[in-house]
Amino acid sequence: MQIIFLLLFVAIFYFLLIRPQQKRTKEARQMQSSLSRGDKIVTIGGLQGTIDSLDDQTATLRCGAGKLTFERNAIRAVLKKANAPEPEKIEEGKDKKTENDTETEKK
Repeated sequence: MQIIFLLLFVAIFYFLLIRPQQKRTKEARQMQSSLSRGDKIVTIGGLQGTIDSLDDQTATLRCGAGKLTFERNAIRAVLKKANAPEPEKIEEGKDKKTENDTETEKK
């Protein structure tokens, strides 16, 4: 009976703590390997900048008028990929249907 509780405890510990941490580590490693020049990023310290150059271990960021060098591991997230298209902006009034328009379409 005690062995069953021990195995149950280990299984719960694995699924609640170990597995999610492994998933986060894998996602961070994948994000850091997919970095490219021109990406807008944020570091673990909260500094935002654009990647100017990359090598195996470091990334040089343009921040304002200066350039700073960081370890790749210090990059927390990509805010915008360099080749990503701009999201389309919906102008007010053009794409929205008013109640009168929908009533006339029903008739």
